[in-house]
Amino acid sequence: METLELNLTVAGRPVPTPCDVFGAGPDALLLPALSTISARAEMRDLARDLGTAYRCLVPDWPGFGARPRTRVPLAPATFHAFLDALLAAAPGPYALGVAAGHAAGYLVAAARRHPQAFARLVLVAPTWRGPLPTAMPGRAHWFPRIRRAVEAPLLGEALYRINISPPIIGRMMRAHVYADAARVTPALIRDKHAITRQRNGRFGTAAFVTGGLDPVGSRDAFLALVGDGLPPTLVLRPEGAPRRSGAEMDALIAGGRVTGAAIPGALSPHEEHPGAVAAAIRAA
Repeated sequence: METLELNLTVAGRPVPTPCDVFGAGPDALLLPALSTISARAEMRDLARDLGTAYRCLVPDWPGFGARPRTRVPLAPATFHAFLDALLAAAPGPYALGVAAGHAAGYLVAAARRHPQAFARLVLVAPTWRGPLPTAMPGRAHWFPRIRRAVEAPLLGEALYRINISPPIIGRMMRAHVYADAARVTPALIRDKHAITRQRNGRFGTAAFVTGGLDPVGSRDAFLALVGDGLPPTLVLRPEGAPRRSGAEMDALIAGGRVTGAAIPGALSPHEEHPGAVAAAIRAA
């Protein structure tokens, strides 16, 4: 592995972007999920496996990762602009684009804006709706207030620390991130907790959890986004995905515009079962 430092400009601000590079061969872009515990390291085992056939580039998203975060406007427009800047700095073309979770909608949108950039897309446990909108769809009026509270200078930091303690992270991971609770070890929880403690970490969490980074606003919009005119697209549907998130993946596959395949795991199968994900990608 080597790490490249890309000096991107996003929303008029400099955004230093570290990218891990694995393997050799045709270029592949691997985008980690967006979540409280998201960082490019979650893609490393998958990238090492795919690195026998591809040169895999794995960046951190702005506002996320195991590093101090640059403050940028945390909104969908920023993430679309980030991928535009990334593809300008590292244009590929990419034989493969892989996106996990919420990154799926952004990768698909980028493939539409840059029709020559990707030969094939893989969406791993794709989601489009943040945790609170998924869990409490009828309480949308509360979400901006919750986000503002977590972003507030003193109160926000206290609220954030309470809600990202190691016991809460472990409970969250066992509930819906990993399918096998035994894999959620104390060492893994420590690593994930360290990600949350990076400077400016609460801002990405507040945006993601409240739906502020949802790439679309409805299932219909998501299905339309992942429609005709894309490169061949594979959706990897984890067998242990939570009910509501799994229903969105099933609807996407049922639309007939993508190929679906079952894999083990829950919402982070690329991290929990990287070998199975790599095998599904190779078999498609």
